[in-house]
Amino acid sequence: MAVYIGIDVSKRKFDCAWLRDPDRVKVKTKVFGNDTAGHAAVLDWLAQQTGTPADQIHIIMEATGIYHEALAQALYEAGLGVSVMNPAQVREFAKSLGVRGKNDRKDSVVLARYGAARRPRLWQPEPAAVRGLKARLARLEALDKDIQRERNRREKAEVVQAEEIIASIDTVLDALRAERDRLTRDIDDHIDRHPALKKDRALLESVPGIGPTVSRRLLATLRSRDFTSARQAAAFIGVIPVPWDSGSSVHGPPRLSKAGNPKLRQLLYMAAIVSTKHNPDIAAQYQRLTARGKSDMSALGGAMRKLVHLAYGVLKHQTPYQPQGAT
Repeated sequence: MAVYIGIDVSKRKFDCAWLRDPDRVKVKTKVFGNDTAGHAAVLDWLAQQTGTPADQIHIIMEATGIYHEALAQALYEAGLGVSVMNPAQVREFAKSLGVRGKNDRKDSVVLARYGAARRPRLWQPEPAAVRGLKARLARLEALDKDIQRERNRREKAEVVQAEEIIASIDTVLDALRAERDRLTRDIDDHIDRHPALKKDRALLESVPGIGPTVSRRLLATLRSRDFTSARQAAAFIGVIPVPWDSGSSVHGPPRLSKAGNPKLRQLLYMAAIVSTKHNPDIAAQYQRLTARGKSDMSALGGAMRKLVHLAYGVLKHQTPYQPQGAT
C-alpha cells in the first residue's frame, strides 16, 4: 500500500506531512530547509518514520515557480513517486473538504489527503535539453518586460522633454535589445544542437500560422510534459472553453480557461489571426463558427485551440502537417 506524503514548498523551507491514517486524518509533520541538506534529511526522515520502501512512497507537491524543482528532482532520483499538481486543483479540493484558513502545515496536509483521495499520475522530470530551453525562454520573457518598461519611461520623459533622461534610457534600451538579440540566437542554437528538438521545431513550423517565435514556446511547453491527448495539452495551455452558466439567470458565453502561460496564449492569439487566412483547416473552422453566429473572438478562441491540436498531432506522429481534407 502506498504511503502519501504532502509537501508544501517555499523558497527557504518545505513542510512535510505524512498521512499516517487517511480515514481519521492522523498526520505527522516536519519542516526541512529547502536546500541540498534538507533534501537528504527528508529522505532519511521518511525512511525512519514510515518504514516503507522508496518505491511505495508517493509525494504530492504543488508547482511553485522554480522552488519545487530541485526537491522534486532529488526525490525522483531517490526512487520515490512524485506528483506535481496545479495549485488551482488543490485549492478546489481543499474547499471540498471544508478547510478554512491557510498556512504551510495545513497546505501540506491537504496535499497528502489529495494524494490519498485522487491518486494523481506520477511526474516525470523534463529532459535536460527542454529544461535548458525553458530557462532561456524565461530569461527572454524577462528581457521583453524590461524593454517595455524602458519604453514606457521614455514616453514619460518625452512629455517633459528631459533630454538627459531620454539619452540614459536609450543607452539602457540599446543594451537590452542587444542582449535580447544575442539570447534569441542562443535559443535557436540550443535547439539546433539537439537533433530531437530541431526536428520537432521543423514539424511545428510545417503548420501554417506557426512561425519561429510561436514554435519556440510550443516546443518548450509540449515537450515539458507527457501529454496523453491534444485536449489535455490545450487544457494545460488554457485554450479550452469554460461554460459561464448558473441557474436560470446567468447565461454568458463560454470563456477560455486561461489556466496556462499568458505569454504563450498571447502568441497563439496572433498566430490564430494569421491562420484564419493561411491555414486551410483553421480557415474552414473559422468560417463555420462565424456562419453559426459565433463572435469573432469566440471563433479565434477555437482557432487557438485548433492550432494546439495540430501542433500536438505533428509531434505525436512525427510527420509534417497535411490539411485534414487532403487525401
